[in-house]
Amino acid sequence: MIIFVKKIMPTDCITYQKSGYFSKLIVDYLDEKPVIQSLYHRFPTLENFATQVDEKAKNYSLENRFTLVEALKNQYVNFPVSEATQTNIELLKSEKTFTITTGHQLNLFTGPAYFLYKIASTINLCQQLKEAYSEYNFVPVYWMATEDHDFEEINHFNLKGKKIKWERESFGPVGRLSTEGLKEVFEEFSKIIGVGETATYLKEVFRKSYLEHNNLADATRFLANELFSEEGLVIIDGDDKNLKTLFAPYIKEELLHQNSFVQVSKTLQQLKDYTVQVNPREINLFYIEDHLRERIIFENNTYKVNNTEIQFSESEIIDLVENSPEKFSPNVILRPLYQEVILPNLAYIGGGGEIAYWLELKSNFEVQKVTFPIIMLRNSFVVATEKQIGKMEKLQLSWSDLFLSQQELIHKKTKEVSIFNIDFSEQKETLRKQFAELLRIAEQTDKSFMGAVKAQEVKQIKGLENLEKRLLKAEKRVHIEKINHIIALQNQLFTNGSLQERKNNFSEFYSKKFKNDVILLSNPLNTYFKIIKI
Repeated sequence: MIIFVKKIMPTDCITYQKSGYFSKLIVDYLDEKPVIQSLYHRFPTLENFATQVDEKAKNYSLENRFTLVEALKNQYVNFPVSEATQTNIELLKSEKTFTITTGHQLNLFTGPAYFLYKIASTINLCQQLKEAYSEYNFVPVYWMATEDHDFEEINHFNLKGKKIKWERESFGPVGRLSTEGLKEVFEEFSKIIGVGETATYLKEVFRKSYLEHNNLADATRFLANELFSEEGLVIIDGDDKNLKTLFAPYIKEELLHQNSFVQVSKTLQQLKDYTVQVNPREINLFYIEDHLRERIIFENNTYKVNNTEIQFSESEIIDLVENSPEKFSPNVILRPLYQEVILPNLAYIGGGGEIAYWLELKSNFEVQKVTFPIIMLRNSFVVATEKQIGKMEKLQLSWSDLFLSQQELIHKKTKEVSIFNIDFSEQKETLRKQFAELLRIAEQTDKSFMGAVKAQEVKQIKGLENLEKRLLKAEKRVHIEKINHIIALQNQLFTNGSLQERKNNFSEFYSKKFKNDVILLSNPLNTYFKIIKI
């Protein structure tokens, strides 16, 4: 069911599957369709975590734990660490401790609001697991995608209908990118966010995050830590030599044998009836430096760094892996494997696009003998003000109505408010029965007459459909004022015809209560939209 904060509002249920905002692959995954069951290890149920814990415990070494903890401690040097986060980092030394992970790009000031929803879903699941399996510890982890290099995807966010953009050039992994030029962005943000206690807090968070840190990775760590340190969130940066050392054997395997290309390509054959999210490369690794992240390709028995003069023989590149594993960066196909090698992880929580590419990867995990995590869809919310809820009630709108496409919504509400019956289905059915009788007579008397009867049936049905459309159009004009109010409300709640969480920045809604409500209402084991009233 839909759950609301404070007062009870319309109780109609919106499942992710019926919302119209998820792909066929994700819908079939949530519905546990047999055709894709071989693409995941265990479906996300509370009961399945018991066997997931047992398997991961056998497949994750104590050595990896200590390397992980030391790396995290190093990454948190010079950052304020809450007692809850510090405790969680220390707990990772214990073989009774496991992680639940989400990941996200280093979007400017988090980008779309679903950044918060991902982390809230992760925190909520850890709390549920602790209640169900009290002998274990569960740590929420945010994986910063510091090694991505698509700056255009992360250099902006939308606030109150305006796009705030960081104008600069970028090369190489974005986590190492200097925060130079963000003072101007801060000034623009300060003007748009306005005044008030919350606005003042958000301005200070922005300033401290981006103007007091030298690179984007540090700025994002500070921001995420500020928002979720009380909940014990642990933030990890994979761009780390010690963590890459743990992954070095898999880097060598990728360079020498290209198993991931073979395995994922096979899986794509099973996904031929779906839209494929990502395609594998022969080698799914990049070579990285501060201002460089380019694909590694294998040509004429030589490993080359694309668009550069850098190249290696087989022995040279293996030596580089052993001595400088930080020079290698996994792409979207290998990054999940890297994550699961270095973390005692049970589940990954992501959006629809992320779950779609995780479904391509299970066979490669099996070949690499790494436990495949439970993959889970993050929670989704619609945020509505009291005023908007009041308009909904006045316009007699349900949440099911508002999730319709705008054209469907207009048609539905026009038919509801019209004093006429605009649905001519009954008349069309009567016509079909009459023509069926005429066809029966024609077949028994003059079969050459049947073509004319069928043509006339098509013409008459078409005529009724045209009359139906004209009447609907006329009724829309009669009720134009109410229709415009409905359209305006839907546009407010579904930005540019999309979920607001994919467009609007969290700062439009933020308060400490809002954050707490998001965590409280999150439940990634539950596949229903939830509404938060602010």
